[in-house]
Amino acid sequence: MAIKIDRPGEPGEYDDGMQALLQVVWGDGFLSPGGPEEIARLLEGVDLRGARVLDIGCGLGAIDVLLVATYGAGHVVGIDLEPDLVAKAARRVRAAGLAGRIEVRTVEVGPLPFPDASFDAVFSKDSLVQIPDKSAIFAEIRRVLKPGGRFVASDWLRGGSGPYTPEMLEYFRLEGITYNMASIAQSVEALRQAGFTDVVARDRNDWYLDLARRELEALAGEWYPLIVERIGRDRADHFVVNWRQLVLVLERGELRPAHLLAVSP
Repeated sequence: MAIKIDRPGEPGEYDDGMQALLQVVWGDGFLSPGGPEEIARLLEGVDLRGARVLDIGCGLGAIDVLLVATYGAGHVVGIDLEPDLVAKAARRVRAAGLAGRIEVRTVEVGPLPFPDASFDAVFSKDSLVQIPDKSAIFAEIRRVLKPGGRFVASDWLRGGSGPYTPEMLEYFRLEGITYNMASIAQSVEALRQAGFTDVVARDRNDWYLDLARRELEALAGEWYPLIVERIGRDRADHFVVNWRQLVLVLERGELRPAHLLAVSP
């Protein structure tokens, strides 16, 4: 089920105010939780040394820099739908001196614009939630992977598959971002139907519930003056309410962040 909240007049879902807020909470260049530590957990047991990697939803590019500088990827192609994010990611890549090993580009909705068997690994951090057809994207990911290639992703998943509760709908309204959510079980089945093997899912709800509670405390406390300075009091207050709702749906188990890993045969 897709949930889309329109925000008229804004060029993309991650406007400057949201980018500023998320980087206060999650770190410079990160638009999803956990920073480098969560990337390390996601990549446990995955060897990217020398690999050609596709990053779906590259955002501000901090993760792409990590994939090369910390994990030894040979070449990373980062893609995103929002030109503003891609432009900022490109500046980050150049500042890191990695323009020869990292390419970032804006793409359109639809099939991945790459030939078959183009990549050793496909990576994504909390971006696939915005794609409505999970079967189609998983089939595309398998298509662009070489035999034996790895799919490694974190995503925002849901508990259950029935109608959204009023609490989840209120969370979507406050977020203002498109959500096309699947459950962990649905995601695992879709990966298997796409032909992947060795499918593994790791439920990260407990981890993020604990972190989100601490984030909320800081948003309403020590970070609040900085956030007001950067995005104004009205927007700061909005995000505090947003985070309270986030904690609620995590507590109820309705929002379930998870890792998804699989192998292309």
